[in-house]
Amino acid sequence: MVSTVQNTDIEQKDAEHAVVVAMTFKAVFGSDDGDDVYGAGVAFTLLQALQTVNERLLLENPSEMLLFDIILITTDRQQQQQSDRIMSSTRHHGLQIHRFCFSCEDDFTDSLLQNKVHLFLSTDKNETVQAASRGVLSALVDHQTTLCSSQQLKVVFCGDSIVQPDADINAASRQAAEVFSAQLGEMRRRFGALDSPLSIVVMTSSGGRDSCCSALRTLRTRGLSVDEAHCLAGAPRGIILSVLRPHFQLSDGLSGLQD
Repeated sequence: MVSTVQNTDIEQKDAEHAVVVAMTFKAVFGSDDGDDVYGAGVAFTLLQALQTVNERLLLENPSEMLLFDIILITTDRQQQQQSDRIMSSTRHHGLQIHRFCFSCEDDFTDSLLQNKVHLFLSTDKNETVQAASRGVLSALVDHQTTLCSSQQLKVVFCGDSIVQPDADINAASRQAAEVFSAQLGEMRRRFGALDSPLSIVVMTSSGGRDSCCSALRTLRTRGLSVDEAHCLAGAPRGIILSVLRPHFQLSDGLSGLQD
């Protein structure tokens, strides 16, 4: 059974126009140390970066409706029994979480579909794979995310999967990636070339310059222009990723990249 509760502490976003991002409880909050509120998890700065984008969008246009709509999902029964503590922790940390979704492990993907989630973020690879199999664009977050900026959201697209799509990926997942790309591109166009709170990067690990150019052209057809492009031509990704420090990495329909 899926139960969704609105956070009455903050103004709700227009779900028909917003970009709905769902995060797991384990990604947002840290381990339970017995305090009255939960500590920060690995996706804490990511959530703050999403809030920064929203704040800047509203600063540019107070009537803006293309905003990130954040949902917190938990499948842990014990945590669900402490829903008041979850909400008070959200309030304590100043997190703009718009809805809280409580479900069991067996039907958490149903909660993503019911809430029309555009992007699902988790620390659990199995969860991202399950979500992707239902056609929900998904990505992994880990301890590297804690090193990212809270003032600028940085997203890396895997150009290899864009140039050579995996035949095993279902059409719904690929379409979800294209929809999210278009939404992100429209958001990015709200800001100028400098001092943008949203940065888009494309990276190709294999192939040469032509492969990178092909990925760029494909993204542009979706309405997404990028701030940086990196053609690694077989070189390891680890070093450049440690410099870029993206909040998450996306490939067409897949649940993140492997270093």
